[in-house]
Amino acid sequence: MDTTFSARLFEWRGPAPFYWFPLPEDVCDYVSAQAVQTSYGWGAIPVRVRVGRTEWETSLLPRDGGYVLPVKRAVRIQERFGDGDTVTVAMSVAPRGGRAANGIGPTM
Repeated sequence: MDTTFSARLFEWRGPAPFYWFPLPEDVCDYVSAQAVQTSYGWGAIPVRVRVGRTEWETSLLPRDGGYVLPVKRAVRIQERFGDGDTVTVAMSVAPRGGRAANGIGPTM
């Protein structure tokens, strides 16, 4: 993983409730530097994430000039954290499934 940070989990009750970690400003700078090569539309940035012993692929979404990281229910249950908890996150910007951001090209 390329970067590690701590963030406080929050729930956003939009059309479908979901939980998110806001990325700290320095991590947003790292992500922005990688975005040109990895973004695949709407500002989404594919990432590989680890919390505790759980790893998964997802995409960061832009929010309020920064980025937020969605967190699945299964991860919250497995790692035993919830709304308002501060958690350490390890993350790498990486094309989804090892594919190039546009879905073509060599795998990593």
